[in-house]
Amino acid sequence: MSPEEIQRALLASYENQGGINHIDGKNLPSDESVNWLAAELMHLLFPGYFEHKPLAKDDVPAVTVARLKTVRSRLEEEIAKSLNFVGDNEPDKHATDLACALLAKLPEIRDICQTDVQAAYEGDPAARSVEEIILAYPCVLVISIQRLAHELYRLNVPLLPRMLTEYAHERTGTDIHPGAQIGTHFFIDHCTGVVIGETARIGNHVKIYQNVTLGAKSFELDEDGNPVKGVKRHPDIGDHVTIYPSATILGGQTVIGEHSIVGSNVWLMKSIPAKSIVYYEGEGTSVVKDQQSRKKSSMPANVADDWMI
Repeated sequence: MSPEEIQRALLASYENQGGINHIDGKNLPSDESVNWLAAELMHLLFPGYFEHKPLAKDDVPAVTVARLKTVRSRLEEEIAKSLNFVGDNEPDKHATDLACALLAKLPEIRDICQTDVQAAYEGDPAARSVEEIILAYPCVLVISIQRLAHELYRLNVPLLPRMLTEYAHERTGTDIHPGAQIGTHFFIDHCTGVVIGETARIGNHVKIYQNVTLGAKSFELDEDGNPVKGVKRHPDIGDHVTIYPSATILGGQTVIGEHSIVGSNVWLMKSIPAKSIVYYEGEGTSVVKDQQSRKKSSMPANVADDWMI
């Protein structure tokens, strides 16, 4: 095909198939702008860590004021686009209120993100410093961005929360829905291939390894064959739970009791009580033991010792 023929065919596709931004209508949030927001919000959460040049202590107030101003302006713009898309009658006014609400939460979000950094430092013997955690551990980015997106999700901002978490997903390989509720001191070791669904609830001091899925069972369908929305589809994880690599935990009624351990390659679709150990025995079998009886289990002694809390 000639360049002219390719151009005509592509324009015809736009016209006939759609799938383009709302030209001459309600434009959608800009992917480039949302990515910029994510990076700038990380600067506000961890000032001085991601700068192109050293940041002097005396410069922090002025730099923070300037950054808050530009972030607020861009945030209002992208929130307004999101609200306009769903038919809000006063998107600009409401966007201003919602942007202020998110920014007002930054001190609180900073506090909880610091617990995540501490959990990573304490949970990984290879970590040499807190600074190394912030600069080099992908879990800091993905969890911090999810915490920011979760606030927008709670404020019922459409589109933007998912776009923010996708920024982190692209960079880390970990996909946490902005709707997921996550407690303090959360650590994802290696932070690759983890998927956490919208209605998951995660307690405090939870540690997850790579390739873990906190997902849904098969979807309920309405009378028209469409997935039922707004129901609890993903599991609850209690405090002080450890989930080892490639475990899959499914279902909105599934609860992992506090101080439990879920071993590698386990497939779970039912609840387990507090202080349990679940491990894969082969041929698709997962065995649940309470921790008092773990040394009497068929697990190798070295594995049982490794899993002791």
